[in-house]
Amino acid sequence: MRQFPVRGAGLGLRRALLPELAALGDTAVDFLELAPENWMGVGGRFGRQFRTLAERFPLVCHGLSLSLGGPAPLDTEFLRALRGFLDAFEVRCYTEHLSYCSDDKGHLYDLMPIPFTEEAVVHVAKRIRQTQDLLGRRIGIEHVSYYAAPGQQLSEIEFINSVLREADCDLLLDVNNIYVNSVNFAYDPYEFLAGIDGDRTVYVHVAGHYVEAPDLRVDTHGADVIDPVWSLLAAAYDRWGPMPTLLERDFNFPPMAELLGELEQIRSMQKQAGLHVAAG
Repeated sequence: MRQFPVRGAGLGLRRALLPELAALGDTAVDFLELAPENWMGVGGRFGRQFRTLAERFPLVCHGLSLSLGGPAPLDTEFLRALRGFLDAFEVRCYTEHLSYCSDDKGHLYDLMPIPFTEEAVVHVAKRIRQTQDLLGRRIGIEHVSYYAAPGQQLSEIEFINSVLREADCDLLLDVNNIYVNSVNFAYDPYEFLAGIDGDRTVYVHVAGHYVEAPDLRVDTHGADVIDPVWSLLAAAYDRWGPMPTLLERDFNFPPMAELLGELEQIRSMQKQAGLHVAAG
């Protein structure tokens, strides 16, 4: 049986949600995800609240700034500090984006698409292996939503799977990103799901997005999950079993009861998938 770093349904740890998260019972969420850049070295009231939550709930970290596909050298000083943070708070899993967000002049404050080329596969895989060595652990990479494919030589699925193999790393499977990209680039999301190396998945992201136009979706994490994305999540469970799943919500927060309702939908789907696996 596959071993995952966490189980069940998780929620993103955001400062705007701190009071509501602190008031939750210990079984309301199964794990919390945070961007380590937002919490490393934080003291005072926020630091105390974070440490209390870290003692109550399992943690996973999803990075924002490593820039795995970027041209500038990896920030080894940051990685050393990150390793200390992950160890100190017994973080179960660390993931980053399969993208870049900086160059030798500084940070771009956005997730830019890596060209889908063989050269880029070698470049980013080398940086992932270096990151794993410096952190002393395997990491997962998340395939990102994107809106342009400059210099494309490989398909998106070929690029992702090639990086996973070359780097020998794990996958953070994001079903909302699959859906968004499938609309923006007119492909079948279920075929994409069937083609990705999902056996490497450590956990799953599900989220809402913004409808800019009939043929354009923007990955915002600021809205409720829609039915086609729930259906894609169900298909992922049917294929690989009830994997741990994180509900991403970054802004435009509804009442906590509504977020917990979406978590219960995840749990219900996981239970059904578990019954299906047991019956099979």
